[in-house]
Amino acid sequence: MFERLGRFVVYNPWKVIFAWIIAAVGIVVFAPTLSDVTTGDQANFLPNSYESVKAQELAEEKFSQSSDSTATVVVRRTDGQPLTEADQAKVGELAGAVQSANIEKVAGVATGPEALSPNKQVQLITIGIQGLADDQKTLDSVQRIRDTVKPMIAGTPLTLAVTGDVAMQLDNQDAFENALTIVSIATVVLIILLLLVIYRSPIAALLPIVTVSIVSAISPGLIALVAKATDLQVDQSLQIILTIVLFGVGTDYILFLLFRYRERLRAGDDKKEALVSAVSRVGEVIASAAAAIIIAFMALLLAIFGAFRSLGPGLSIAVAVMALAAVTLVPAVVSLLGPRVFWPSKSYKRVPKGTAFQAVGRFVGRRPAVVAAASGLFMIALALGSLGMATDYDQTSQLPEDTESSQGFRDLQAGFPAGALNPTTVYLRSDGGRLDTATLDQFATKLKETPGVGGIMPARGGAQAAVSQDGSAARINLLLATSPYSNEALDLAGGELRDVAHANAPAGTTAYVGGASSIFADVRHANDRDLRVIFPVAGVLIAIILALLLRAVVAPIYLMLAVVLGFFSTLGATVLVFQGIGDRPGLSFMLPTILYLFVVAIGTDYNILMIARLREEARLGNDPRKSADLAVEHGGPSVASAGLILAGTFASMMLAGIAFLSEMGFAVSIGIAISAFVMSMFLVPSLTALLGHKAWWPGHGDAPGGHGQPAPDREPVGAGTRQ
Repeated sequence: MFERLGRFVVYNPWKVIFAWIIAAVGIVVFAPTLSDVTTGDQANFLPNSYESVKAQELAEEKFSQSSDSTATVVVRRTDGQPLTEADQAKVGELAGAVQSANIEKVAGVATGPEALSPNKQVQLITIGIQGLADDQKTLDSVQRIRDTVKPMIAGTPLTLAVTGDVAMQLDNQDAFENALTIVSIATVVLIILLLLVIYRSPIAALLPIVTVSIVSAISPGLIALVAKATDLQVDQSLQIILTIVLFGVGTDYILFLLFRYRERLRAGDDKKEALVSAVSRVGEVIASAAAAIIIAFMALLLAIFGAFRSLGPGLSIAVAVMALAAVTLVPAVVSLLGPRVFWPSKSYKRVPKGTAFQAVGRFVGRRPAVVAAASGLFMIALALGSLGMATDYDQTSQLPEDTESSQGFRDLQAGFPAGALNPTTVYLRSDGGRLDTATLDQFATKLKETPGVGGIMPARGGAQAAVSQDGSAARINLLLATSPYSNEALDLAGGELRDVAHANAPAGTTAYVGGASSIFADVRHANDRDLRVIFPVAGVLIAIILALLLRAVVAPIYLMLAVVLGFFSTLGATVLVFQGIGDRPGLSFMLPTILYLFVVAIGTDYNILMIARLREEARLGNDPRKSADLAVEHGGPSVASAGLILAGTFASMMLAGIAFLSEMGFAVSIGIAISAFVMSMFLVPSLTALLGHKAWWPGHGDAPGGHGQPAPDREPVGAGTRQ
């Protein structure tokens, strides 16, 4: 099939290019944009069965000023002295100004004597905000709050800082945008520089940039069209991840094709037939690799957590478009250019001698047992580090220290428990009739006595509970002793506090624990469940793709075991660096899923390329060890180049100054390096050499003359390469 496709593309390049141009223009002009179908906070909602969601639903039903998020204005004196009555009156004016400013998304403003710390050094203005922290309108509301209150304290002895979950997101926004700029620039520069080194040609260096740019322009429109037609939820983070994924897989696929094209030119093939041969042999690899990635991404549809679930279809569509471009658009362009794609270099005419990959290939082929043992033990040693992994949901630890929200959190702790940053709210609903004040006080007292609860934030008038207008529901704001995002707070809000609330709820009432700590406790539960479900399902499906590609059972099994080992090796290395050397309390809860997206899914590309090359060399009549030798020699450069580009791209994220991006940059870069340079270059070829014909059981995929054997006139790969 791919030979027929390659022949059509190579001999009809203008038809293919015009088809892409027409499709691109039509989609860009007429298709909706991603912003038209982005759902913001809806994509991140947990299922209604979770307690934090039930609490939010009760708040929306019974309290007109319900909110999803909180902004906290922390006010103190510049001289560190207690706030005077005049200062407190000024704080009241600040609250009134916010309330009367008619700021979109602001659901309510509260302050007063009850918001004054016991030592009178800090007073809070708590502002309820409708919408989650990743909604741009929510972020804009916090900026307007800051613009409203800051001019009002000019010339006074007061200072203030706006903090809270949305303020943290706002303060990180610029840093994240700068980080993405760094990543984009680093990606382009790395691709160009590395391909200039490899091919010594500006044309070959720019080809991936141009192709990925075209696909990046087309994919969002296609995703939006599918989203409109299927009512698909699109998360706001998709565009960011989309760019990285396309550069990653796009560069991989184009490198695979150009390396094979250059190899066939060196073997003496006609320039057109060399390209047909390259497409026919690499096309199956690209299709299989893309199918594996698409399946891995689509497995995210099994996630409970909406932010993860919404990524799968969009990323799958983009990868499919990229794979199609790699076997149609790129060969069409190369067909027009011919060997000039490597201009001005003439190195494509010469077979290199004494390269590092030849030496590595010889070593792997001669000593496969040593190589398999050494590479396997190295990965196992790193994987042991994952046993000590702890997850971290603490957003405050992710902030650069010089941000306003970080300063506000430090100021807040001078007078309140850390939990005042985002109170944990317990709601009580009567099954019939009004709630009794005395009963509410007893219930609140029981909650306050729970270990880990630092106090209660009084409602208006100093009462411990705020009662709904119809008297059938109450709201009690608890201040936890630790940061509301810490693991201790999540354990408390998702465990013992719920048990206490449920057990002490008065007869005829139902209690729900809400707030940020409760939400993240449920997110943690959903995330743990998702990892247990998604990884095995994706692993089985990818193994099926490999089995279909290789027409074998044994090879897919050890390939997937290698991928799993690579995942845990990456996780272990990250734990050792950040929790061990860096002394952090844990890794970001999103990191395992990020590693799944980039290390497991994209890293599988390298395994597929190498195992396909191993099979090809065996079909040419080479014994297993010789096949491993030649596969590493000829497949190694493209794997190494692609891995180096992708690893270097992510490593640049460590310059961002944000904890999560540093973790992500290190983890993905080390994971890609392990996948490319340890797993694909050493472990997989050596295991295949040791297993020999058994690796292809129950079929005969390695038999000369078997299905998919190259053309009879093809000289053996490597012929004449060693003198």
